[in-house]
Amino acid sequence: MPLQVSDYSWQQTKTAVFLSLPLKGVCVRDADVFCTENYLKVNFPPFLFEAFLYAPIDDASSKAKIGNDTVVFTLYKKEAAMWETLSLTGVDKEMLQKIREKSILQAQERAKEAIEAKATAKREDQKYALDAMMKIEEEERKKIEDMKENERIKATKELEAWKECQRKAEEQKRIQREEKLRQKEKQIEEERKNLKHKSLPRNSSRYLATKGRNLENIFSEKLKEDSIPAPRSVGSIKINFTPRVFPTALRESQVAEEEEWLHKQAEARRAMNTDIPELCDLKEEEKNPEWLKDKGNKLFATENYLAAINAYNLAIRLNNKIPLLYLNRAACHLKLKNLHKAIEDSSKAYRIMKLHLRLIHPTKLYKMMLRRFGM
Repeated sequence: MPLQVSDYSWQQTKTAVFLSLPLKGVCVRDADVFCTENYLKVNFPPFLFEAFLYAPIDDASSKAKIGNDTVVFTLYKKEAAMWETLSLTGVDKEMLQKIREKSILQAQERAKEAIEAKATAKREDQKYALDAMMKIEEEERKKIEDMKENERIKATKELEAWKECQRKAEEQKRIQREEKLRQKEKQIEEERKNLKHKSLPRNSSRYLATKGRNLENIFSEKLKEDSIPAPRSVGSIKINFTPRVFPTALRESQVAEEEEWLHKQAEARRAMNTDIPELCDLKEEEKNPEWLKDKGNKLFATENYLAAINAYNLAIRLNNKIPLLYLNRAACHLKLKNLHKAIEDSSKAYRIMKLHLRLIHPTKLYKMMLRRFGM
């Protein structure tokens, strides 16, 4: 049972109360001090001190100092007045218990409010820090965008200047070519005039002697011009080539292997359901699942995922035992965010590959591994 401390001293003014409570060996670590506006308690086992104060105090500004085997309280009054006693007198135990419980409830509510205020302040600080970080990131992003825009404008100006230089250089070259062409034409014209002047005197000396012969030559040239046949009419020549399934030339192909491959493909098409309406508009080589797979890969590379899915769908309808078709179609669905279809195609490819591994004989699988690793 705790020992009640009654050996204490106190003094007062109109605004404050000074209480000195001697406790042997008291320290801050082991002492438990509880103070409200009407109740004061100090618990230092085995000692216990309780005081039901005469009037309310300001517990928020009141102080307690622990040291030298003494606890010294400085209690500030809410109303400036002199107290008759430190504790209430003539009050029954039931009333004291109510005061004690009320003080404890007030302390709990105050502690709860303090915790909520602290949490609110923490949230406000986090919100402020987040806003500040977002503002900094926005400024950085804007700075980067401005730098990009400036670089783009600079590159555009440089490109325009380069184009202008190229245009001027081409214009200069064109002018030089035209000038050279005019000079050549002028030179040729001068050479023609010189040749004409040189040939005229020599012909004039024989003009009278050869007049009749020149007339005969004129008529003979006219007859020759009349005897020249007219040019042939324009026409088109149609050339028919032997149809081939393979795009390579016949001189570069291996006929035996191609015939065997075509035979196997024909048997595979007969074994499958080939009554597909989409195949009516396709060429013979386009009905090959491998060709459709390559076509889908090209469409995937150009980010035309829907068209690639259509190509893979048709290839799967032709041959549903190729796991790579399902994997490629799963990649297209993944790009289009069709996650369920991507998972379904990946699972089908896994099951087909697992079945293929089961069907391979262990000896054959061992030989394949030896060839694969070059052993």
